[in-house]
Amino acid sequence: MRWTLKKTPDSTKVQHLQQELNVEPIIATLLVQRGIETFEAAKSFFRPTLADLHDPFLMKDMEKAVTRIEKAIFNNENILVFGDYDVDGTTAVALVASFLKSYYPNVATYIPDRYDEGYGISYKGIDYAEDNAISLIIALDCGIKSIDHVTYANTKSIDFIICDHHLPGEEVPKAVAVLDPKRSDCKYPYDELCGCGIGFKLIQALGSNLNYSVDSYIPYLDLVATAIAADIVPITGENRVLTKIGLEVINSNPRAGIKALIQNSKKNKFTITDVVFYIAPRINAAGRIKHGNEAVALLTEYNINQAEIYASEIENHNTNRKDLDKQITIEALLEIELKKEQNNFTTVVYNEKWHKGVIGIVASRLTETYYRPTLVFTKSGDKLAGSARSVKEFDVYKAIEECASYLDQFGGHKYAAGMTLKEENYEAFKIAFEKVVKTTINPDLLIPEITIDLEINFTDISPKLIRLLNQFEPFGPGNMTPVFKSNSVCDTGHGRLLGKEEEHLKLFIKQNDSEGIPAIGFGVGKKIALTTHKKNIDIVYCIDESEYNGLYSIQLRLKDLSASLKNEI
Repeated sequence: MRWTLKKTPDSTKVQHLQQELNVEPIIATLLVQRGIETFEAAKSFFRPTLADLHDPFLMKDMEKAVTRIEKAIFNNENILVFGDYDVDGTTAVALVASFLKSYYPNVATYIPDRYDEGYGISYKGIDYAEDNAISLIIALDCGIKSIDHVTYANTKSIDFIICDHHLPGEEVPKAVAVLDPKRSDCKYPYDELCGCGIGFKLIQALGSNLNYSVDSYIPYLDLVATAIAADIVPITGENRVLTKIGLEVINSNPRAGIKALIQNSKKNKFTITDVVFYIAPRINAAGRIKHGNEAVALLTEYNINQAEIYASEIENHNTNRKDLDKQITIEALLEIELKKEQNNFTTVVYNEKWHKGVIGIVASRLTETYYRPTLVFTKSGDKLAGSARSVKEFDVYKAIEECASYLDQFGGHKYAAGMTLKEENYEAFKIAFEKVVKTTINPDLLIPEITIDLEINFTDISPKLIRLLNQFEPFGPGNMTPVFKSNSVCDTGHGRLLGKEEEHLKLFIKQNDSEGIPAIGFGVGKKIALTTHKKNIDIVYCIDESEYNGLYSIQLRLKDLSASLKNEI
């Protein structure tokens, strides 16, 4: 692991903010590191409200989108809400469809089949619209590159409104409206919204024309917060507002579908991490194992008894997903070892029998193991479908784009992408991708990095500090959980290994004459030898609060540790 200490921010700015807020230097430093330098900026950060949201009509084509939907309602047209099969797409469909259905009945939903239709807008979906006399399709979390699909729909007198957050190509589809803040000609103040976030801006615009109060949108924010967490977009600006309030909805009054999903979790309070690792995988499991329609049915259900039935089915899908994920990961690791490709700059593996619904998860697992840009392929019809994951700071989408001549289709983000290609192009693509990455990646990026916010001493850790750190939540890209470093600490002799394979490390750590603090390091059990006989170690960690029977205590979550330069305290 590479330990990288963040650059110390301007001391004048830190002192000024410290005085304005009457906080200790650690808190002021963390805020300035996050670009928060004034009292007003800190107030918005710690107390975000819906009043902080931007006017939705600042987004290019929003007026056109609202006008077309209002026209459809006035003319009693049938509207189809179309979205991708992942968490962002299904939550977006559930959000827009349930909002429209609250005052207009002629609304249907459509999620493409992952295996039959693939990602994004499909010709089959457009044909479905034609067969059902639907004249307006609202596409969410997809469509920004669907030039031909929109042209095809136009020949059938079906209009499109596209709500996407992916990078556009040189040309945008000839739709009635294309809502995407990443358009070069869009001046919207915030361009990091997810697909469900764009859908939220659309209902916000529709609601403003209906004179809805800002509080009218709160019941929809459990969906938006779930999508933001799952899609790993920055939790800054508008996303921070939507996530913070959305988490409050999840914990106080979630929709029936989410309530049914979480009621057996045994958690008193859901954090953004819990959404990522508990709620999101279950919603995703529907589209991965069976069909994304099941997720939409769950998220739009108002009857808790029916929602519990849907949730039980999705729980079964998630169990199947975990079994598949584990087995395919084992097979992929074996293939890499047999082909002696551990020293490549990339990981690219293929097996025609692998389940298409979990190859993205497997790609993430392989990235964790070898820490390099990773592609996992399987057979999909008469072509191969692939899922890509990347390492920190490397744009895998651009690398794939460099190899576009071998591909039939591709799309995605900096750290995650998908693609299809003909089987005969697989080996040539694999070679080209390895060459592109090898010649463009900084070798340092192939070593996992821990970014450290500050060096502190144990005497700095207090209940007041923890209360203020808790107010930094929700954490995520752009506002990661603060990471600290402390030097010359030692275990008091209670160190032990945990886990079935003794992969985790439990310590009780002291620094000089400080009180001991319990610490747990997940996945760092192999470093226990560094902690024996009260040897000095340097540690990198986050500060957590653990709860037991309603009582809270401080616990350090170790990210890494190393032998200290000092031999003894």
